[in-house]
Amino acid sequence: MRLLNSLSKILNRFGGVVIKNVGDCLVYYFPESSKSNRKFGFMACLESCLAMAEHHDDICKILNQNNLPCINYRISADYGSVVLMKSNNSDLIDMIGPPINMCSKINHAAQPNGVVVGGDLHSMVKHFDDYKFKEVKGFSIGFKHLYPVYEVYRK
Repeated sequence: MRLLNSLSKILNRFGGVVIKNVGDCLVYYFPESSKSNRKFGFMACLESCLAMAEHHDDICKILNQNNLPCINYRISADYGSVVLMKSNNSDLIDMIGPPINMCSKINHAAQPNGVVVGGDLHSMVKHFDDYKFKEVKGFSIGFKHLYPVYEVYRK
């Protein structure tokens, strides 16, 4: 739980909204990416993903101080339409849509403590000067057509 709380704090600093945790996974989105200044939302997304990866050692120190083992994790992000849902029987919000499904498929293409983005998000951010992208070669999500996946790094 400390790991998810630490990652949630990083997401919040960049305007990310955590919807829920599913086992060892956080589901989050960036509302700014759907507004008029979408570039800000996309940069906030990339910055928070990279910050989560870069804070791995700090998070491990916190875990170790609490007699917990260090945990490696992978971060994936994509872009597209989602629907926020709230059931009649609960106050919890859920999110569904292709980016959610795609993130679950591409996540294991990330290096431990690394970041990958799907082709739809990559098409929106590939021209940003502060980042470099490296296509993950030979990665298949099992569909008839290939879906490109890119590792993300700071320049």
